[in-house]
Amino acid sequence: MITREEITMLLDHPVYDGEGNKIGDAKHVFFDDMTGRPEWVSVKTGMIGSKESFIPIHDATLVEDHLEVPYAKDQVKNAPSVDIDAGGHLSASEEHRLYEYYGVNWDNVLSDAGPSGTDTGMGTGTAAAAGTAGLAGTAGERGGQDRTAMLGEDDAMTLSEERLRVGVERRETGRARLRKYVVTEEVEQTVPVRHEEVRLEREPITEANRDAALTGPEIAEAEHEVVLHDEHAVVETETVPVERVRLTTEEWVENETVHGQVRKERLETDGIVTEGSADDVRRPGRE
Repeated sequence: MITREEITMLLDHPVYDGEGNKIGDAKHVFFDDMTGRPEWVSVKTGMIGSKESFIPIHDATLVEDHLEVPYAKDQVKNAPSVDIDAGGHLSASEEHRLYEYYGVNWDNVLSDAGPSGTDTGMGTGTAAAAGTAGLAGTAGERGGQDRTAMLGEDDAMTLSEERLRVGVERRETGRARLRKYVVTEEVEQTVPVRHEEVRLEREPITEANRDAALTGPEIAEAEHEVVLHDEHAVVETETVPVERVRLTTEEWVENETVHGQVRKERLETDGIVTEGSADDVRRPGRE
């Protein structure tokens, strides 16, 4: 059983189901008009907290920094939506409908709500908003009597409103890979090559070469050899670096518009003069 003293520890803290799955964060706690004890907690569920689901906390447990409830996450997310009046009040019919959805015995709730042996009937709930000391409840009916659950001595009523809290998440959209591979190409290049050929040269005997010509025997066999050379193209390869490449990423900023619904509390007055903006006050009989 969650006590009134534990409410400040509960608000804006996570709510988990029995399997350890996070359902959402506790936003409001609703008190019983007759007993003043906590009966319901509302949790933001859905995409970016677009829905507020109600969970009975009669059998809930406060564990360290979070609340554990004996209901599955999907069951809470699919709970019926209920309407809260301008005073943050949960009607008896809405409460009855929620108890039926969660499979809570209505007769047992009635017997737990009042003193032993007294059929007090089922009271309606009043909300305490996160971050406030308490919100005065509107009158709820119990056994034909009107009662108000005052959660503090202050006579002021706190107005709250919801605001969109939009964030961004980073997700993977694809991958790029840089890979190198080897190809073989035919390369053609022309280079000059040289070769030697034999040519017979004849020269007449002159006074200049007569002495060289008369050297040696007069009549004899002789042989003279000349080595011929030529050039051939020789192909070799060498590896040289030509450039460096790398993959980099570049961020682009775009504007994306998101839509959501938020609720705001407004005042309704009856027979009194109010100060402030007309948008915040609605008098009975006027739209």
